[in-house]
Amino acid sequence: MAGMTTNKTGVTMNKPGVNRSLFKRIGKLAVWPVCMVCVLSSFLAKEKGGETGHPPGLGGTTDDHALRPAGYDGYGAEASGALFPYKAAGLTERQAAAHLLDRFTFGATPGQVGEVVKEGLEKWFYQQLRADNPDDSLHQLLSGYDALSLSNEEIIKTFLKGGQVLRMAVRDGLIDKDSVDKGDKKQYRAQLEDYMRQKGIKPEKELFRQFVNQKILRAAYTQNQLQEVLTDFWFNHFNVSITKNDCSQFIPAYERDVIRPNALGRFEGLLLATAKSPAMLFYLDNFSSTGRNTNFAGKPFGNGGKQGQGLNENYAREVMELHTLGVDGGYSQTDVTQVARVLTGWTVYPMGEYGNGARKLVETMGEDRLKLGGFVHEGDFLFAPNRHDNGEKTIMGKTFSAGGGYEEGVDLLKMLAHHPSTAKFIARKIAVRFVGDDPPQSLVDKMAKTFMDKDGDIRQVLLTIVGSREFWSREALREKIKSPFELAISSVRGLGASITMPYPLYTWITKMGQKIYYYQAPTGFPDKGQYWINTGSLLSRMNFGLALASGRIPGIAFSLAALNNHHEPESTGAALVTYCRLLMPERDLTATIRRLTPLLNDPALEKKVGDASGKSGASGTGQDGLATQNIGADQNMEATKGMDASRNAGAALGMDGMQNRQTAQNRQRQDPQTRRSLQRNGPDQGPGSELGDGTMMEYEKEPLVQPATAVSNSPLLSQVVGIIIGSPEFQRR
Repeated sequence: MAGMTTNKTGVTMNKPGVNRSLFKRIGKLAVWPVCMVCVLSSFLAKEKGGETGHPPGLGGTTDDHALRPAGYDGYGAEASGALFPYKAAGLTERQAAAHLLDRFTFGATPGQVGEVVKEGLEKWFYQQLRADNPDDSLHQLLSGYDALSLSNEEIIKTFLKGGQVLRMAVRDGLIDKDSVDKGDKKQYRAQLEDYMRQKGIKPEKELFRQFVNQKILRAAYTQNQLQEVLTDFWFNHFNVSITKNDCSQFIPAYERDVIRPNALGRFEGLLLATAKSPAMLFYLDNFSSTGRNTNFAGKPFGNGGKQGQGLNENYAREVMELHTLGVDGGYSQTDVTQVARVLTGWTVYPMGEYGNGARKLVETMGEDRLKLGGFVHEGDFLFAPNRHDNGEKTIMGKTFSAGGGYEEGVDLLKMLAHHPSTAKFIARKIAVRFVGDDPPQSLVDKMAKTFMDKDGDIRQVLLTIVGSREFWSREALREKIKSPFELAISSVRGLGASITMPYPLYTWITKMGQKIYYYQAPTGFPDKGQYWINTGSLLSRMNFGLALASGRIPGIAFSLAALNNHHEPESTGAALVTYCRLLMPERDLTATIRRLTPLLNDPALEKKVGDASGKSGASGTGQDGLATQNIGADQNMEATKGMDASRNAGAALGMDGMQNRQTAQNRQRQDPQTRRSLQRNGPDQGPGSELGDGTMMEYEKEPLVQPATAVSNSPLLSQVVGIIIGSPEFQRR
């Protein structure tokens, strides 16, 4: 078939650079006077001579500027002598500023393009690399979230799972274990709630609510946008999931103490920090991995738990395949086993109900004696030498001599972090995030070289991107598609909105197909547009835009009049032009305005979109972004039924010509790493149902900041802005 190729696993895939549009062009339709499909299905379409938003002559050649001053490590204004090569690409300074904001922030705020131009593009970017802009306003917003500053040990003592609370209540004689769920359920719940208040215990779902809220507030308000964008990127790269009970309580500290502080540092430090985190140790089961140590007699102690003792290869496989070398990184299954042996004994320091046996030994021997015995205790991490395989190992040609301990694990991770395959793999992932779904190999090669030459310095790799002609080229501008999270945050930032109750926005993000922190597989969410886009998701995105603009999402306030300096447009057509320019600055919007204009005069548009979205069965992607979490014929059949419902709903809006190609089976083919990871680890049903299932609407009971002042926006103006936010052009970045 033209435009298709077959990879080494036999999976049929699109050839890079061939048929880049996600949707086929649509023929003439007569179902609905407003050809909705012409608006929505133009997503990602880049036809020759069509709308590009770039001036004529874009794409000229220029030599790359080396934005890595010799001997300079401050990433400050002193280094701004090297200019970004956007002019050679035919861009104005304002267009270049808009492109920087599209890629290295969660979206421009009102007037920010002009602010970046005034400051200077290079100076603005270097300041973002420093990540030391004051965030006093954000910290004030976050001050009401008491869980965010707690240590892991404090969290597991305060925010308990339902089963833990029940066991404690039975142990303390409050509830007879034989009467559980047999009496008055209302009285039973009241007893447990009273018991929790007396003990200072809070439900685990409250921890997750605060965690989700802080992510939204940080993304929307931080002045250090690049750091937060990279925090999101690296969390996704080193993914852990709330769906796994064992690790769920440790995830807030994982992001706070491991990911965010290392997001702009050296890759080696980030890799080591994730390897030693309780969240990762539990998520990929390395906490229970045990080997034979000839220096210790008797049964090893530790946090074996329900996994039991023995070698566990889960983390060893993923640290090579997903975190460093990549699936084609030049290692074998034998190497995976050897890596697992090196990392035996890497576990979690005893706290709460975790590691009772280890706690007794620590209390008996004391920290000093343990240190003399080769134990290593750093924060919540513990290396237990009596659980470590101290035999000789050989990994990818490197021999680790017998008798090693903690240090051989550190040496191994350093070796992986500095391997050429890792440089190529990480460079490509960063390029996909910041440049395009199929980044030029020439740029990836330059980034990989910088990675190797600069000791894995993430800042220097980013400087290579912005100093390259590829980043500023026609093919890169507006190439990326926003994920549901990016769409939601860029919308509120673009409107200059005040967020006082973040959780309703999270509910919409979930509805659009991205349940943040709940992606089950260690691959993390795929970072390509084809993953997010199908008929159902397009409807959900338009529905979101209309709901946000009309004020139907609680806790978000903004003034559309103030956005335009309180100048009232003369007509809906004039309003469309004005607010398109405000929300999508420095783009050629001629074709977009032409496509959106017919939608302005339909008073029933919001109802039609809402009805169609309901008929489609939601976003067309699952709560964690997959068409279905479980792999199997039954699940695929159900997913296909959902896609059929989407097509029927689209027909009601004149979308009967749209081809929905994202079935569950195709989605798995496009992402074989996700498929393998799900097959290896299985669907782990943890506390994931506690968010987004209708039982967590606690923002109505306990807003942590004052509610936003209601702003009365014109219904017609709200519809105009809602159409813009739901449009294909706004969803590009």
